[in-house]
Amino acid sequence: MLNLFSLRGLPWTGADGQQKVQLTAAELESLRSELADIEEREAHMKARLEHIDGILRSARLSGYLYIRTRWTALPGEPAPIDDTKINDWLPRFIVLHGQCIFFYLRSTDLSPQDSTLLSDVVEVGSLPSFTREDEGTRYSFYILTRQGLRYECSHVSQIQQGQLKTYGEFG
Repeated sequence: MLNLFSLRGLPWTGADGQQKVQLTAAELESLRSELADIEEREAHMKARLEHIDGILRSARLSGYLYIRTRWTALPGEPAPIDDTKINDWLPRFIVLHGQCIFFYLRSTDLSPQDSTLLSDVVEVGSLPSFTREDEGTRYSFYILTRQGLRYECSHVSQIQQGQLKTYGEFG
């Protein structure tokens, strides 16, 4: 008789003293469906994480670099301005895997922000090292793609910079 007077979905206390919620069959099925969707998304995310973990374990190289991008001037355009005083270097997590360089915002990201094939790299060269007030000396190099995109990269370790340059040249 108590069920007839209780509002649907509101808690009520049963004979055993435990709080209970009454749901219709449609509401229960909807909750089951939502739970199944959540479990499916969780399984998908776990699979993606395992895939990324596998890539990082088999990658020839991975780590953080400071990167900025520039486009090369098209024929007839004025030469790019000298922007050495502009501090627009952003930390990016890079992964060199197979024949591709992947650029992530953070090492925990599931999808890369950008990527480039090593076969698209037409030139790799050194840039002058520079010093920031609180960061010390940064050793720099660039990677130029056939599309005209120039990745300027810097790192505090000259050894790491040399490794990356070598992979870009002979990748």
